[in-house]
Amino acid sequence: MTLPAGFLVLLDRHTRVVDGGRALVGGFPTRLIRLTPRARRLLSGRTLRVRDAAGALLVDRLLDLGMANPVVASLPLPADPRCTVVVPVRDRPRQLARLLSSVAEEHPVIVIDDASRHPRAVAAVAAEHGATLVPLTTNVGPAAARNVGLRLVTTPFVVFADSDIVLPPDTVPTLLRHFADPAVAMAVPRITGLPSAAPTWIERYENARSSLDLGAHPAGVRPGSPVSWASTACVVARVDALTDGFDEGMRVGEDVDLCWRLIEEGRRVRYEPAAEAAHEHRARAGDWLLRKAVYGTGAQPLAERHPRFIAPVVFAPWSAAFVTALLAQRRWSVPVAGAVLVGVTVRIGRKLDGTGRPYRLAARLTANGALAAVSQTSALFNRHWWPLTVVGCVASRRVRRAAAMAALADIALEYRRDRAHLDPVRYGVARRLDDLAYGAGVWLSALKGRSTAALRPRITR
Repeated sequence: MTLPAGFLVLLDRHTRVVDGGRALVGGFPTRLIRLTPRARRLLSGRTLRVRDAAGALLVDRLLDLGMANPVVASLPLPADPRCTVVVPVRDRPRQLARLLSSVAEEHPVIVIDDASRHPRAVAAVAAEHGATLVPLTTNVGPAAARNVGLRLVTTPFVVFADSDIVLPPDTVPTLLRHFADPAVAMAVPRITGLPSAAPTWIERYENARSSLDLGAHPAGVRPGSPVSWASTACVVARVDALTDGFDEGMRVGEDVDLCWRLIEEGRRVRYEPAAEAAHEHRARAGDWLLRKAVYGTGAQPLAERHPRFIAPVVFAPWSAAFVTALLAQRRWSVPVAGAVLVGVTVRIGRKLDGTGRPYRLAARLTANGALAAVSQTSALFNRHWWPLTVVGCVASRRVRRAAAMAALADIALEYRRDRAHLDPVRYGVARRLDDLAYGAGVWLSALKGRSTAALRPRITR
C-alpha cells in the first residue's frame, strides 16, 4: 500500500528539525533520522508532500514513527465515501432521537436494540427517523451489538456512534479524508462535552478532563505514545479492515482491544481533533464514579490479550534509576539523580554528534524524559497503585511526603493545562476521585483475574 501523490503531512509538534534540515528528532520513542539530500528537498518548512515513490516511503516512515501527521484539510475524500451508521442502544430513546436527528440524511442507519427494557420507545424513535431496527432478545453488550450491525453493512465504510453522541455535519466527512492513506483502518474524532444549561461540577470537570477526550493535537494512535488508545463512542472505519470485529467476550475495553489489534496487524488508527463529536457526560457523582471504575476493570482483560501494551507506566532503565533515587529521599538522592541525568545527556549527545549543538538538544530531551518519568510516577502513586500508597502512608513518613507531593504537583500541573471552568479545590477533589475510582477498577480486575499484569511497570530500552 503506497501513499498517493500529493499526500501532505505536517511534522508533529514534538518533532525537531536539526542540523540545518539534515536530520529530524522526534517520534515515540524518540529517535534521530538523517535525511538524504533528495529527502531534504521534500521538506518545505515543516511540511512534506509526496511526489514520488521515495517521498512516499519517507512520509510513510514518519507516520509510523509518530513524527508527522496528515494535513487532513488537504486530503481528498475516498472515491466511494458511502458509509453506514451503526448505533448500539439499550433504552435511552431521548438520546437516540437526538443522535439520529444529527446524522446526515444520505447515511443509512442501523439501530441495534440490545434487549431494551422498553423496546417500544426505541422502535418508535428508529421508525420516526427511517432507521433499520434490529431488536435483540438477550443483552449481549456493546461489542457484540456493534458486530451484529457490522455484519449488515454493505457500504465501504461504517460509522459506529453510541446513542449519547451528537454528530456535527462535518465530522464524518473530515474523518473520511484520512482514508486517502490506504493503511488507515480507523479514524476517530475528538470527543467533547455536550453543552448543558446548568452543568454540575462533575460535568465541568469532565468537560475539561473526560476520559474520552484525547486532546487538541492530531496523532497516530499507538501504545507508548501520548494517544495510546481511542474510544469507539464515535469512529469511522473501513469495513474490510474489521474482519474479526469487536471481541464479544469483552464488556469493557473492547474499543482499546480493537485499536491495538489493528495496530498489531500493521494498520493505522488516526486521531483527528479537527473533527468533533459531542458526548453527554454523566452529571451525577455516583454514576460518574461507577463509570470510571468500570473503565478500570478493562485493564486485566486487556493485559491478557495485549501483555506488551498494558503496563501502567513504561520506564527506561535510566528513568527508573532517576525516580528511585528521588523517592529514596536521602542526602545522596539529588546528587545521584543529577548524575543520572548528566550521564544520559552525555550518552544522547554522542548519538547526536554531527547535528550541531548536540549536547544542548540532548539536555532538552533528557529534561523532557525526566519530567515524563516524574509524571508517570505520580500516576502510579495517585491512580494505579493508590491502595499501596495508602498502606505506605500509614507505615512511612517518606511515603507520606512523596504521596503529598505527587498529589499536589499533579493537581497544579493539570489544572493549569486543562483550564477547567471549576475552582482548584473542586477540580482537585474530582481529580483524586477520578483516580481512586479507576484504580479501584484496575485492582478489582487484577484480583478477579488473579494476575498483577495490569499493575506491573515495564522497563524497556
